[in-house]
Amino acid sequence: MARDGKGRAGKRTDETAKLSRDFGWLAALGVILVLAGLVGLIYTGVATLTSMILFGWLLLIGGVVGLLHAIQARGTNFFWLGVVVAALNIAAGVVVISRPEAAAAALTMFAALLFLTGGVFRLAGSLVVRGPQFGWTLVQGAFGLLLGILVLASWPSSSKYVIGCFFSLALLFDGLGLIATGYGGRRIVGMVSDRLATEGGGGSDTDEGATEPVQPE
Repeated sequence: MARDGKGRAGKRTDETAKLSRDFGWLAALGVILVLAGLVGLIYTGVATLTSMILFGWLLLIGGVVGLLHAIQARGTNFFWLGVVVAALNIAAGVVVISRPEAAAAALTMFAALLFLTGGVFRLAGSLVVRGPQFGWTLVQGAFGLLLGILVLASWPSSSKYVIGCFFSLALLFDGLGLIATGYGGRRIVGMVSDRLATEGGGGSDTDEGATEPVQPE
């Protein structure tokens, strides 16, 4: 029984060590993303071109995969719809890869219009409804409206840094989230491992005490 207990304790130790190592790799990935986000915020023009080229390749690869799925589903009602969607994705990917500056300008214009419309609707909704989140919704609407106006006022020159700035901020916050998850996970695993080790030590002492023979008086 003592040997079985030691085997289970060793297995638990290996599992906790592996889990802690995995959380460590997660935190390391977060550090890489944070560094990439900081570099992107410094070189926003390069970040914009990089994000657009990555976006174009994602569209192209997605279109090719969708076309293969459509070919496999030939003879069904999905075939022509899948072919059309895949062709559009492939065409859009080729255009974005070949002309990333123009694609960034178009995407910046689209983002500015989204900010404008979203800000107007939030402002109107907050003024009409006046719910418990009135102040927060009003601030969100005003911020979105102001951001859309600023982006449109300097368009198309704003397309050189807006997409890259958003892309870098996304990398930065995702990296911070991964670092927090990895650090918190390693800490929780360490606490659980210490608790199991304490309980295992107490249990082994109890077993040893139980196996000792009772001396007659």
